[in-house]
Order: sequence, then structure tokens, then C-alpha cells
Amino acid sequence: MARHVRKGDTVVVTSGGNRGKIGEIMRVIPDKDQVIVKGLNLRTKHLKPTRINPQGGIITKEAPIHISNVSPAIDGKPTRVRFQVQKDGSKARVAVKGGKVLGTVSGATK
Repeated sequence: MARHVRKGDTVVVTSGGNRGKIGEIMRVIPDKDQVIVKGLNLRTKHLKPTRINPQGGIITKEAPIHISNVSPAIDGKPTRVRFQVQKDGSKARVAVKGGKVLGTVSGATK
């Protein structure tokens, strides 16, 4: 199934603690319908000392956000996405606000 966001897209978080913040998608997890956005939804993890990391420490890393809570950003504002079939038969993601083409969907037939 085609998704409204892809890796590398700039998105706006539409709900939750990071609402209104803008970031770039680093990874899409299709099995769980989640995305990881660079610099948003940070979580702190405490690491025990191990042989590989004898110092241990505290790291912060991005946690997943549900895909329904992000929207592509056009001029800093969120927009919905439509899918249009182009004349050559490929399918393209098009922003509802402004009609800007966000990219083509690979694997499109007809």
C-alpha cells in the first residue's frame, strides 16, 4: 500500500508532545506503521558498562512516531497527499495545498 510519507521527506508532527515541530524522516517502519523523525521524539537510555563500552553512559535517540501523526510539510505547513496517475502510467504523490509533486511511487503499474 502506498504511504503518504517516505524516507527523506520533511514532515510536520500533527499531534502529541512534539506537535507543530518539523523534521526529516530518517526511517519508515511499514510493519508497525511508524516513522522515525530526525531530532524529534527523543528518548533517554541509560547504558550499563560492558566490555565493548566500559564507561557505560546515557544516550538520547529518536523513538518512533505513528505514521498518522505526521504530514508532509509544504512551506512549513502540513498538507494532505493525493495520488495521481501520470500520463506515462507512473503514480505520483501530490500535495493537496498548492499541487506540488512530492515524488513518484515506485512499482506503479498501468
